[in-house]
Amino acid sequence: MTTEGEKTRPGAATARRALVGRLSWGLADQAASSMSNFVVGIYVARSLGVTAFGAFSLAWVTYGVVLNVSRGLATDPLVVRFSGVPDASWREAVARSSGTALGVGAALGAACVVAGLGVGGSVGPAFACLGVVLPGLLLQDAWRFAFFAAGTGHKAFVNDLVWGLALVPAMVVAGGTGSGGSVSAFVLAWGGSAAVAAVYGCFQSGIRPHMAGARRWLHAHRDLGYRYLAENLGNSGAGQLRAYGLGAIVGVGAVGVVRGAELLLGPFMAVLMGLSLVTVAEAARVLRRAPHQLGRFCFLLGGGQAAAALLWGAALLLVPGRLGELVLGGVWGSASALIVPVTLGVAGAGLGTGAAAGLRALGAARRSLRSQLFASACYVTGGLGGAAVAGTAGSAWGVAAATSTGSAVWWLHLRSALREHHRNTIREARTP
Repeated sequence: MTTEGEKTRPGAATARRALVGRLSWGLADQAASSMSNFVVGIYVARSLGVTAFGAFSLAWVTYGVVLNVSRGLATDPLVVRFSGVPDASWREAVARSSGTALGVGAALGAACVVAGLGVGGSVGPAFACLGVVLPGLLLQDAWRFAFFAAGTGHKAFVNDLVWGLALVPAMVVAGGTGSGGSVSAFVLAWGGSAAVAAVYGCFQSGIRPHMAGARRWLHAHRDLGYRYLAENLGNSGAGQLRAYGLGAIVGVGAVGVVRGAELLLGPFMAVLMGLSLVTVAEAARVLRRAPHQLGRFCFLLGGGQAAAALLWGAALLLVPGRLGELVLGGVWGSASALIVPVTLGVAGAGLGTGAAAGLRALGAARRSLRSQLFASACYVTGGLGGAAVAGTAGSAWGVAAATSTGSAVWWLHLRSALREHHRNTIREARTP
C-alpha cells in the first residue's frame, strides 16, 4: 500500500528539479549579461581615463533609468501575468510588450538626442549617441524577460551570448577611433551590438514587436505597470541623481572613480542579479507552503547576500596594486580607495533584498513602494550630502550609511506585513 509521503515524494523531487532549472538558467543568463557589461566597463575605463570614463558612466546610469521605465511598463507586467500561459496568449502579449519597450526606447531616445545636442561638451555627445541606440537596448532586454516568462530561459542565455559576441568586434573598432577611442564611439559600439541581439531575438521568438499595440498594453496593465514604474524609478532614479549630483559637486571624474569601484564588485553582482530573477517566485512558494517560514526564508536570503558581499570585498582588499592597474588602468588608484565603503553599501542593499522579496510575495504593494521611496531618498541624501562634506569618499560612505538605513526600513515593513498576514489568516479561519 502506498503511503501519502511516497505519493508526494516524486512531485517534490520534480519541483526541486524545476527550481534548480529556473535558478540555473537565471544565473547563466545574468552571468552572460553582467559579465559582458563588466568587460565593457573595464575596457572603456582602461581606454578613456577617469574624466572621459565619467562621461561614459553618466550615459550608462541614464540607460539604467530608462531600462527600468521599460521594465515597469512592459516586461514586469508580462512576467507577472503571462508566465506559463498557453503559447497563443504568450505570443500576443509578447508582441505588445516588446512593442511597448521599443516605443519607450524611441521616445526617450529622442529626448536623449535633444538633451545631448543641447548640453554639448564631453557629456553631450555620449547622451546623443545613447539616444540613437536606446531602442535596440530596450528591445534586447524585453526578449530576455519574454523567454523567461515562457519557461525558455536558455533562449535568453543564447541571446545574451549573441550580444557578447557582437560586442567584441564593435569594441575593437571603437577602441581604434582616435587616440584610444572616444566616448561616443564606445556608446555606439555597446548599443549597436545590443541591436544585433535584439534583431536575433525576433528570429528566436518568431514574433515581431507590435508598437501600435503599446497603448492597449499600457491601458490593460495600468494597475501593475504604473506601480512597478514608480518602484523602478525610485530605485534607478536615485542612482542617476547621485551620479549627476556627484559630477556637479566634485567633477565628472568622480563619477568614473565610483563606477570603477562598483565594477570591482561586478562578478558578485552578476550572481545576485541572477538570483533576483527567481527570489520573488520562491518566496511566494514558501508563503503558500509554509507561511510561518517566510520571515526566516527572507532573512537567510538577505543575510546570505550581505555576507557574500562582505567576503567579496575582503578579497578585493588583498588584490595587488599591479593586478588592479592591469584591470582598471589609471582608474584603479582612486577606485581602490573606495572598496570598503562600496562593499558596505552593497552589503546593506543585499540585506534589504530579502525583505523586498517577502513584501512582493505578500502582495504588500503599498509597503513595498513606501520602503523603496524611503530607501531611494536616503541614497540620494547620503550620496550627495557625503559628497558636499568629503568629496568622492564622503559620497561612498554616505551611500553605505544610507543603504543600511533603507534596509532597516524594508525589514520593519516586512515585519508589519507578516503580522497583518497572520492576523488575516486567523480571521479567515474563524469566519464560518
